[in-house]
Amino acid sequence: MGNLKHMTRKIRVLVAKPGLDGHDRGAKVVACALRDAGMEVIYTGLHQTPEMIVQSAIEEDADIVAMSILSGAHMTLFRAVFNLMRKNGVKNVLVSGGGIIPDEDITKLNKMGIGRLFTPGAPLSEIVDYYNKEGNKIITKKSKNE
Repeated sequence: MGNLKHMTRKIRVLVAKPGLDGHDRGAKVVACALRDAGMEVIYTGLHQTPEMIVQSAIEEDADIVAMSILSGAHMTLFRAVFNLMRKNGVKNVLVSGGGIIPDEDITKLNKMGIGRLFTPGAPLSEIVDYYNKEGNKIITKKSKNE
């Protein structure tokens, strides 16, 4: 067993519903798909503040923070979570998610450092594949830093 560098672990995805948006069916469907694909999923519930999301990401040692935003506040909420993670020294965590987000805003958020964003109708297989790929990269980076 001495030849094994480290035991692989499940990708940890924090699924969050920030702000006042009360529609969480899509977030729950994605959470179930990620869980069924073998990921560890932590669902924060509705009406989370950016501070609550970042605190949960730290406490749960999340690899990915996936936010579902349907309220139109995506620019403010993604930016707030991303900046709070930086301020708190959180590294090697992908901030991603989806919702009703115009293409031009997706481009702006991606340039800021937010990962891929999925809009309604995105195939669950694409979301699972993306989080598997990125989550495994993050786990590898984290294991090198231990």
